[in-house]
Amino acid sequence: MMKSEVRVLGIDDAPFNKFKDKRALVIGCFFRGSVMLEGVLSTHIRVDGDDATSKIIEMINSSKFKPQVQVVFLDGLNMAGFNMIDIHEVHRKTKKPVVVIVRRKPDTALIKRTLEKLNMAYKITYIEKAGEPIPHKKIYFQMAGLSEEEARAYIDISTRNSFIPEALRVAHIIGAGLVKGESRGRA
Repeated sequence: MMKSEVRVLGIDDAPFNKFKDKRALVIGCFFRGSVMLEGVLSTHIRVDGDDATSKIIEMINSSKFKPQVQVVFLDGLNMAGFNMIDIHEVHRKTKKPVVVIVRRKPDTALIKRTLEKLNMAYKITYIEKAGEPIPHKKIYFQMAGLSEEEARAYIDISTRNSFIPEALRVAHIIGAGLVKGESRGRA
């Protein structure tokens, strides 16, 4: 049985203009279970770039919260457009389990075709390495560094008022508030 006050880090990108912005803000929220925000981290990544994995690793490894983090939640395998995240490398270089959360099952065939058209076919590897998204309640998840059962337990303990872990929901709200002046839409 997992403790209800497990420490988690939820990471999401803030809104950006794909035609104008060169960089996007990434927010990390350090939470105690689904109850208390204890810290906020941030970094910037290139829109459609290749630095999301390294920037997330750097953000986690340089944080004073790292020793307490028991799992890292990511909002999808990509941030800032097609800046793909290698979740196995994040796990390997931070020594923290990683769980990717998405609301809808991704159309991986469409994503792969799009990456090929954009001359980014090399990024397909990240999708394939992450494995098939697994359904859980009204969301889907992928994971690295933990079992499916452990991932489900972390998701359930970290979720309060929606199907998304609270740390991810709050990271989304903070990112939108900082970039747009106020938050809108669903996390």
